[in-house]
Amino acid sequence: MTTPARKFMTGVACAAAAVIALTGCAANGDAGSANASKGGDTVTLIVHDSFPNEDFAKAASEATGYDVKVVSAGDGGELTSQLVLTQSAPVADAFFGVDNVYLSRLIDGGVIAGEDAAKPVTQSATCINIDPAWFIEHGLAEPTGYEDLTKEQYKGLSVILDPSTSTTGASFLIGTIAKFGEEGFADYWKKLAANDTRVEQGWTEAYNGQFTQGGGDGTYPIVLSYSSSPAWTVTEDGTATTTKALLDTCSTQIEYAGVLEGTANPEGAQAVVDYMLSREFQDTIADTMYVYPVDAEANVPADWEQFAPMPGAPNDLAPAEIGKGRDAWLKEWSEATGW
Repeated sequence: MTTPARKFMTGVACAAAAVIALTGCAANGDAGSANASKGGDTVTLIVHDSFPNEDFAKAASEATGYDVKVVSAGDGGELTSQLVLTQSAPVADAFFGVDNVYLSRLIDGGVIAGEDAAKPVTQSATCINIDPAWFIEHGLAEPTGYEDLTKEQYKGLSVILDPSTSTTGASFLIGTIAKFGEEGFADYWKKLAANDTRVEQGWTEAYNGQFTQGGGDGTYPIVLSYSSSPAWTVTEDGTATTTKALLDTCSTQIEYAGVLEGTANPEGAQAVVDYMLSREFQDTIADTMYVYPVDAEANVPADWEQFAPMPGAPNDLAPAEIGKGRDAWLKEWSEATGW
């Protein structure tokens, strides 16, 4: 969603009206009025930089009766670090955007009360995406899985994300560990590096800046993005998409929200977290953040079933396993690649 997503935030501006529309249909209107009568307490929500801040603040304020403020803290990894470093003096009342790769840092650091205090809000899958037309034009078979990215015929064609700076990149790293094991993932990354794979610090730089379908002057037909990315590149007539996600290269990314330990306004913080789990907000997630809501009954565009399916067998590890091995894996990754 880090996240990421886990992420298509060029689409947020276009879809922000969907969030604004929530202000007129909040189910918590009576509760909000009661809270407002207590003095209109302020609740500060800290998020990663792929979030519709102003529109959410307006909708959440209307729904809860609290004066909701939203502040950004960079990528999901940067958000996590800031929350840990400021644990003794919280910079906000609640958070959103820490994913399953980094959640254990909040739990272990006492930033939140425990795993049950963090609630999944969005779900997505990080995957390799490709530009099929590029491969047709160059008479080259499309890659289909992890191993293809290390083959000579695909040398210099891929751009991925640094797992030490990007939650999307970290999710992909976890996927390679799930696929190749702790004994084999470093060798896979050595091969990636040797195959002239390009590494970018963030999703925007990779997808919008380097990918041939990113809307700019990119020259790389293979990019790390999301299973939902092809829904953003659907043709004008809605019958096809110009990109493809390789579903065998996916790993699950779940983004969490929660109340920060030590907040002076735990009731207001909980109200904002609860609002993020409400149907009103869950109905907007696909359109505003291009990831899936955790509410299975929430609205998702009809064409996502065809163009943006979640993978059936993602390459995943349990959160506890990730928390135990993450730091060592990142060190081993750096040593293997020299990046």
